[in-house]
Amino acid sequence: MKFVLTLALCGLLILAGCSGKYDTLAQCMTEKGTTFYGAFWCPHCTKQKESLGNSMKHINYVECSTPDKSGQTQVCMDANITSYPTWEFPDGKRTSGVLSPEQLSAKTGCALQ
Repeated sequence: MKFVLTLALCGLLILAGCSGKYDTLAQCMTEKGTTFYGAFWCPHCTKQKESLGNSMKHINYVECSTPDKSGQTQVCMDANITSYPTWEFPDGKRTSGVLSPEQLSAKTGCALQ
């Protein structure tokens, strides 16, 4: 049993380090200054994160919710974030809602590969 548990944990650690399909896009977006504002309890934010898969680790993500879900973090209040998810692009423009990787590529000029 100990062997199986160890193998399962190692598998999870390996998976956490896996490359994502959109790593190039995500890294470019972050290098250009794109930011994703969201909340852990937001179903649309979850959908957005799932659409980027393992590449989410390269996204500049800002958590806006307090741990108890009762308020917004100061950084998001200062940024005047009013809905989730909100994407802020290098030109200062914002878009709220779930965006496909193709839409993110078009808005940032970053390659989808």
